[in-house]
Amino acid sequence: MTKASARQVDDVGPDDVDPDELLDELDDDPDLDRPATPEWRRRTAIEMAISGAIGLIASFVLSIDFVKLAANPKASLSCSINDKINCATVAKDWAAHLLGDYFPNAFLGIAAEAVVITVAVAIIGGVVFPRWFMLTAQAIYTVGFLFAWWLFYESFFRIHALCPWCLLITVTTTLVWAGLTRINVRDGNLFPGPRGAGMRRFVAAGNDWFVTIALIVVLAAMVMFKYGYSLF
Repeated sequence: MTKASARQVDDVGPDDVDPDELLDELDDDPDLDRPATPEWRRRTAIEMAISGAIGLIASFVLSIDFVKLAANPKASLSCSINDKINCATVAKDWAAHLLGDYFPNAFLGIAAEAVVITVAVAIIGGVVFPRWFMLTAQAIYTVGFLFAWWLFYESFFRIHALCPWCLLITVTTTLVWAGLTRINVRDGNLFPGPRGAGMRRFVAAGNDWFVTIALIVVLAAMVMFKYGYSLF
């Protein structure tokens, strides 16, 4: 808001101010109406690429473990430490292979993370995707984000066993989803126009990181509160 506009606001009483006009004026910040700077987008995309790469490795490991279990249901997996941390117990449950007994969810993870890494690398290289593409990516990855947390819910409340690689994928999926959402908010793909200035300001200030970290802390706290030192 300009100094002249500020003086105009000071010169009128509260009954003379139109709340809608005042909100529009306060949100009339040209920096918030423009997409994020290339440097900011590049930093966010690097975070996405790193998280996606870690998730890809975890998906590969889970896929290999699934093949081992398919060949020998009694196979000993490296992450099957005790009855609480047991990848085999989780992998044998129906929730771990929703598309069939011979198609584990990890295969979907490999495909999803490969696409995420490709998109992130393109953004690092300066590519600006059209709004329809970014919204489609947002919708698809939001499904993946919810799916990852649903799998954690199943593992935590019903299976009563944890898979370290699955937990890692839940964390990396959360980080990738947060990064993608951050870019879409800053670029105006989500919440466009003056009414979305508050969200863009929230993300530009880095406040969204508190939400992301809070989700991860909640996950860790749930695991520690329920299992505690029995995990070790």
